[in-house]
Amino acid sequence: MTANTFDVAVIGGGLVGASIAYGLARTGTRVAVLDEGDIALRASRGNFALVWVQSKGLGMPEYAGWTVRGAGLWPQLAQALKQETGLDLMLQQPGGFHIALSEAELEKRSNLLQCLHNQPRMMRYDYEIMDHARVKAMMPEIGPQVVGASYCPLDGHVNSLRLFRALHMAMEQAGARYLPNHGVETIAYEGGEFRITTPKGEIRAAKVVLAAGNGNARLGPMVGLDVPVRPQRGQVVVTERTQPFLRHPVVTVRQTDEGTVMLGDSVEEAGPDPTVGLPIVSAIADRAVRMFPRIGGLNVVRTWAALRVMTKDGFPIYDQSATCPGAFVATCHSGVTLAATHAFVVAPAIAQGHLPSEDFEVFSARRFHVPAAA
Repeated sequence: MTANTFDVAVIGGGLVGASIAYGLARTGTRVAVLDEGDIALRASRGNFALVWVQSKGLGMPEYAGWTVRGAGLWPQLAQALKQETGLDLMLQQPGGFHIALSEAELEKRSNLLQCLHNQPRMMRYDYEIMDHARVKAMMPEIGPQVVGASYCPLDGHVNSLRLFRALHMAMEQAGARYLPNHGVETIAYEGGEFRITTPKGEIRAAKVVLAAGNGNARLGPMVGLDVPVRPQRGQVVVTERTQPFLRHPVVTVRQTDEGTVMLGDSVEEAGPDPTVGLPIVSAIADRAVRMFPRIGGLNVVRTWAALRVMTKDGFPIYDQSATCPGAFVATCHSGVTLAATHAFVVAPAIAQGHLPSEDFEVFSARRFHVPAAA
């Protein structure tokens, strides 16, 4: 092998790419991670840091099982990365809440979860619909406008920036080579080898993994893969540090291990525009204060917007190319929740050169090609 030839080239150095590269390097695979570097508009640096199970999978019950599996693998990932890098990811899985501020919201939430768990092939897990008193017993500082909530004991959160740092440290310690400023221009498949053109020169690899988020839509056709993804904007508000008061994460409010409070998450079809918008931020803050009045006395220290990687149906795409054997794609909007799955399930499958149908067939982009019923 030359210095620019690898077993696998992972395109994208965010959480999805780094998780897969880490898992590949652990198998002894010679890996290069091709990344734009610090100029990249990463979902990895804008996420809400949840390890979240409840409500995922309506319309694709297999995704619910995939998420439960991922949450279950998380302690193994946190322990491995702490041993290898010394970084504590501050994983906490005490169970999480989705708060309702009206009876209509609570009924809608209950109906959604009932529909989710009534699906054929659904991996059922524990959840509970709680009234105000039950929620207050577990989160004493809720406001009087909180009517109730759904609770799932599998939910949790982490320090996602430490996760990002730990994955990069661990993958390089395991032998992966990180190549920043290597945004991919073209990919050619010739003689069973991938030749990847970047501003820093050509990289060659026996396999290639597309983990470039929204960039996968452009890269996929180069290796015979359809990756219909789009950017979806979400905005986050962060307060100053305050004493611990929120032991459980809420889907839109969480207190970090450092004491700040994060508020989110908007869902905006705004195209590739990562601009913060005051009306959305105000609505996020107002709802958070109604949930937890203490937040109304805290100063906001920063806000940001980030771009999710969203497919047509909201579920991940894991696929391998029929025309360019050795080309794979992994794309999702749950890079934190699924980090352990990507490291311990997806990466070994790619190292072996095949995505087993029992795990991955349902996630193929071929699901978008099924003709609609007349």
